[in-house]
Amino acid sequence: MLIKKFLVVKISLFVAGLYTVALTVSSLVKLGKISLGSFSPTDKLLHLLAYFGLVLLWKVYFILKNRPEITYKKNLFKIAGFSGLFGMLIEVLQGTVTSYREPDWYDILANTTGILLAVIIFLFFEKSLKRLNSKINLIF
Repeated sequence: MLIKKFLVVKISLFVAGLYTVALTVSSLVKLGKISLGSFSPTDKLLHLLAYFGLVLLWKVYFILKNRPEITYKKNLFKIAGFSGLFGMLIEVLQGTVTSYREPDWYDILANTTGILLAVIIFLFFEKSLKRLNSKINLIF
């Protein structure tokens, strides 16, 4: 059973890490216009969703890795803080290491909105997620 939990934790770490790398690369390379069928999301909506996803994936990893009754809020706020700093670093890098991207304060605002939305949702569902994690721990 410990091997199964170990694998689930490692897979969640891999997914969160891969997402972070993909977010970094997609933020620093030249991209064309993005559209999803007839839906054309704005740049700011993409930022919001990307950073919401960043917090979501890293928090899921830490829920699976740790005992959430001890570290739930503490690491949620750490993840949110590091995600915000990461977004700011990406904006600085866009202005310094690329010639085709520019830093944008509104991107940072959109990133922060996505981060805060994820934090609010995780705080709202804290008890439910802790119960679910306890059930998962019983399985593994």
